[in-house]
Amino acid sequence: MRKIILRDTPENHVNLLPLTYTRPVADLLVGINTIRQKWEMYLPGDYHYHTEEYLREKFPVVETSEGDIIVTSNVVPEEQLAKVVGELQPGESLVATSNHGEEVTVAACRGEGPLTTVKKYESKVDTIDFLYDIFLLNSRKIEEDFEFLTRGREGQSIPRSNTVIGDHDLIYIESGAIVEGVVLNASHGPIYVGRDVEIMEGSCLRGPIALGEHSTVNMGSKIYPGTTLGPWCKVGGELNNVVMLGYSNKAHDGFLGNAVIGEWCNLGAGCVASNLKNDYTEIKLWNYPRHRFLKTGLQFCGLIMGDHSKAGINTMFNTATVVGVGVNIHGSGFPRNFIASFSEGGAQGFTDLPMEKFLDIASRMMARRHRALTDVDVRLFESIRQQAENYK
Repeated sequence: MRKIILRDTPENHVNLLPLTYTRPVADLLVGINTIRQKWEMYLPGDYHYHTEEYLREKFPVVETSEGDIIVTSNVVPEEQLAKVVGELQPGESLVATSNHGEEVTVAACRGEGPLTTVKKYESKVDTIDFLYDIFLLNSRKIEEDFEFLTRGREGQSIPRSNTVIGDHDLIYIESGAIVEGVVLNASHGPIYVGRDVEIMEGSCLRGPIALGEHSTVNMGSKIYPGTTLGPWCKVGGELNNVVMLGYSNKAHDGFLGNAVIGEWCNLGAGCVASNLKNDYTEIKLWNYPRHRFLKTGLQFCGLIMGDHSKAGINTMFNTATVVGVGVNIHGSGFPRNFIASFSEGGAQGFTDLPMEKFLDIASRMMARRHRALTDVDVRLFESIRQQAENYK
């Protein structure tokens, strides 16, 4: 079986912090599944990562050899692109124009000698260059993934207790899911309900939406287009164009929009996050490598939160707030728009969160999902803490 390497570039890794503190770029979720899972779906092979040194104990790197296909890991594939990559011959590379107008080398097939032929992909390719690309691309990627994943497959029938608006064929329910007394509106895009998901009564969903396995939508929730829940998430209240990577909770009332939430996060009851400035001006978002806020060209951008961060009840976030890894937020008022990793506090200021306290919180939360914090995880977080000192 051909070996396919998903390679992070240093630039992509730091531009996508804090989400890439804890994972390779290809493990970012956009659409129904991650970038890696999309490549595996469209182009079967033996997949491996090539990522930052400190991540390699958890995400091992293999040596490349002749004939390997090396894919730039922030390229989000679609079916035709994967087909072209799979047809590359020894010595050929493929370049394309990204959705940001930049030229990107999608893949290189290494043969007997050096790369001698550059092929041009005629269509633009989708890339995750900035944090907000995740929610900007999410609706379209849900639609693409839905079409491929449900092709030739038949899901559960839609229970009669639900109200369906639009095409029934654009609603796919995997085995074990419980969906009763729900409004499912597929007139604007598909709704994908993963295995063992529960959507409680009184909830309203308008596609495109994807709900990962074992996720829960609490009673009376309102979920708008462009929203993806990764596995084992629990949500309530109002979500609009939100991507939650997995194992995270926003279980109560409160608004979250144009946002990306990492794994093992918790937003307390009444937590709200602005996604639009009162003066309707262009949004600036914190950029880690440049140590400053950069213009985005966007009018809507909400909360970006790294793994294992928590917000207490009634926490309020300003527009385009970036929260690092392992942050504990509490108290009244608006905390600042960038909160460094491994800190705790609120509007009055932040102090360092001791590593022992962080690891205890992480271990307790993971145990609720029957997951263990391993020695490898502990060493990874210690490395991340050292990395994070450069970005305070």
